[in-house]
Amino acid sequence: MILVLLGAPGAGKGTQAGMLAAATGAAHVATGDLFRAEIAAGTPLGLAAKEFIDAGRLVPDEVTIGMIRARLAEPDAAGTVILDGFPRTVAQASALDEAFGASGRTISAVLLEVARADLEARITGRRVCASCGRSYHLVNKPPQRAGRCDACDSPLVTRSDDAPETVAARLANQLESLAAVADHYRTSGRLRVVDGSGRIDAVGGRLAAAAAEIGTGR
Repeated sequence: MILVLLGAPGAGKGTQAGMLAAATGAAHVATGDLFRAEIAAGTPLGLAAKEFIDAGRLVPDEVTIGMIRARLAEPDAAGTVILDGFPRTVAQASALDEAFGASGRTISAVLLEVARADLEARITGRRVCASCGRSYHLVNKPPQRAGRCDACDSPLVTRSDDAPETVAARLANQLESLAAVADHYRTSGRLRVVDGSGRIDAVGGRLAAAAAEIGTGR
């Protein structure tokens, strides 16, 4: 099964996908992590993607689709996969259906719904370790020592796509596309909506219940 986890920036997709993957043994495939690895390595793909990400714009479909197809061909993605950050456009969703729908793998989606004001607060409060990449949040998951990573004591930084001046552009560009992708799955009866507000563990419980229902076909 391929489970598409949908949500606006700041909806908690990465956190929830990681928790669900750890609990179920599914492969967690996060588009953002794949792009950040390419950017850190300075590859042509990474440099091209960085221009769009820094501007709060979506990376072109052909780049993203090619990367995801290659990732899902790896051995650990042969079973259940949780897609985090893909698809973000109807074209990407259709390409995913075409690539895997005929192979017998079911493709379903869960949408994490969060109010826009909460999204903005979540995004601008995020911090990441400049060395090991561990993630924090100033309110929801603060480090033990302000500005320093708990694991390696390296400084925490704000990702370029989480900067306040970028957040408004990201939301404006992505909310409309998100609604269209959700409709793509809704019209074919493959969408479940989960309240993404509140405590992380509470959201996780609701998501796990929805994923279980999808897995049993209920």
